[in-house]
Amino acid sequence: MAFNFCPQCAKPLQATINEGIARHACPDEACGFVHWDNPTPVVAAVVEHEGHIILARNRAWPVPFYALITGFLEKTDLSPHEAVMREVQEELNLQAQAANFIGHYIFPKLNQLIIAYHVPATGEIVLNEELVDYKRIEPAKARYWPAATGLALRDWLIMQGHQPEALELPKL
Repeated sequence: MAFNFCPQCAKPLQATINEGIARHACPDEACGFVHWDNPTPVVAAVVEHEGHIILARNRAWPVPFYALITGFLEKTDLSPHEAVMREVQEELNLQAQAANFIGHYIFPKLNQLIIAYHVPATGEIVLNEELVDYKRIEPAKARYWPAATGLALRDWLIMQGHQPEALELPKL
């Protein structure tokens, strides 16, 4: 989140160098606010349902983009493990049977830290209001996108003995 004004005293923030890194800070030394701009934690799920991987398209995304199920780690979540299982239930109406850690990945474009899990799930898929479509893909035929959650999918596929190919992303 970018701040233009200090959230403590409302003065305009100024570009500064703090600990060798460019940051925005309040010019009022009595206030001392520094916007650290730390990454936001996000959980991601490689959802496995009836032997297929489920990829979904968010309402806000242009066609043809599909991706993993993701969501913010909320302060009420006891752990990222719990958060990813909650997101699978909220977004797909599926019951997570487990959440197996894959890895963590940076997504600099949105200043996010992605914490990725493989989530085997059961039940009937019912999309929530955030999603408009989903695809079922056999793991052996899955391809990954070369960024953030796509790298988590790639790593999981490799752990399963597959040799996935990267997708070429369309230019927008």
